[in-house]
Amino acid sequence: MTAGAPGSAGSPTAPELTDRFYAAVRLLGRFWVWFLFKAVEVRHPERVPDRGPVLLCINHPNNLIDSLLVAAAMRRKVHYLATAALFRHSLMAAFLRHCGAIPVYRRQDDPDKMDRNVEMFAACLEALRAGRMIGIYPEGTTHAEGRVQRIKTGAARIALAYEAERPGRGADELAVIPVGLSFEARKSFRGRVLVAFGTPVPVAPHTGAYREDPAKAVDALTTRLQWAMEAQVIHADRIDAAVLARAVEELYGGELVRQLQSERGLERGEIDPLRLSRAIGDAVTYFKTREPERVERLWQRIQGYRAMLAEYRIRDQAVQARLGGAPEGRARRRLRASGFAVLGFPVFAYAIAVSAVPYFVPRWLAHRLARKETDYATVRLLASIVAFPLVWGLETWLVWRWAGLRWAAVFAPSLPLSGVVAYHYWAGLGRLRNRLRFAALVLTRHHGASRLLAEREAIIAALERAREDYLKATTSRFA
Repeated sequence: MTAGAPGSAGSPTAPELTDRFYAAVRLLGRFWVWFLFKAVEVRHPERVPDRGPVLLCINHPNNLIDSLLVAAAMRRKVHYLATAALFRHSLMAAFLRHCGAIPVYRRQDDPDKMDRNVEMFAACLEALRAGRMIGIYPEGTTHAEGRVQRIKTGAARIALAYEAERPGRGADELAVIPVGLSFEARKSFRGRVLVAFGTPVPVAPHTGAYREDPAKAVDALTTRLQWAMEAQVIHADRIDAAVLARAVEELYGGELVRQLQSERGLERGEIDPLRLSRAIGDAVTYFKTREPERVERLWQRIQGYRAMLAEYRIRDQAVQARLGGAPEGRARRRLRASGFAVLGFPVFAYAIAVSAVPYFVPRWLAHRLARKETDYATVRLLASIVAFPLVWGLETWLVWRWAGLRWAAVFAPSLPLSGVVAYHYWAGLGRLRNRLRFAALVLTRHHGASRLLAEREAIIAALERAREDYLKATTSRFA
């Protein structure tokens, strides 16, 4: 071969080029993950082998964001199975193919092309034989529920087809890894997310049955995968239990954190908020099963408290702050918050002037264009990827033209830095505003403020009793 010809030593092959393209996209994706989320906890990434065939079985709560998060957490390239509907547009199809995506035909999208999934299975087996990693969403669609829906059989069929032929080919054993994605708040900017990798699900015990009765073996492995995926996701047994768990966490989460700090000597940063959410969900499920009347009474009391908050236009954080600490401590906090409000205002005003358009336009587009809740974050992400570089680049160019290169070099890094400061300032300003509103309520409608304080204290007391009962029951069960 001549130098520079395709496949020669001096030029990269087509797979190498696509791997480099994927690496560049992953690097960009990691930046947006850092930008969008306050914290991303990746739990047990070491369970994914550094080499050899891997099948990641991922739940699907947040559309494109899910693939972005898993790819950002992995050192290896992930070949995602993507709905063939995305490949209908030539530009998107080219992008997905360069990223190594494999089209899968769903009945709801392409009912007349289901036979083409033979090509999908062949492509998956070829990738696994080459020692690559495939990412599949076995639920078959994205959804807004805080749990794993009933999964399809595709993942089990791919895994068993590969393992059934492996001994004769001398290939590496397939690692089937369940992956759980749990979002603190799916639509919120700067929220938290957990990416949890489970222990590999063994496929070999099902291969003998697969040769005798493929359908039965596929069903058995699918059930096993369902359990493994559910174990990695923070969820409650039913959606109403999940709603109650979130309400309990909003009211009681701060108190639990303080108890952990006091009882175990932990720093606040050492306490895992997502693990805490899982524990609350487990406790709610426990009481719903054993004491449903107690859960119903608690839920009605929380609903009544929320109604009072809405009536007085007060947020729970203001009531909680009023109950916590001595008067002199509250005075110090108010003084500190007031100082922050005064000193931070110039930076906040500057950030609003230079970043309001790229921040608010993607939000507006997401509200207008997202057809379902799981599309919101994806639409906002895609719009932000365009809006922020475009607006910030234009503003930097204008500064360069008007004031010169030196000022432009100072202006450019000030854009993201001032944006982060402004975000925290706005959150702090909201807390200060709510505390001032509650202070006004104490002065003008003292009886209403007293009712709020008393009701919150009663709810926390009920939750304390429930916590003690739950700890006693679970401790005795494992003693």
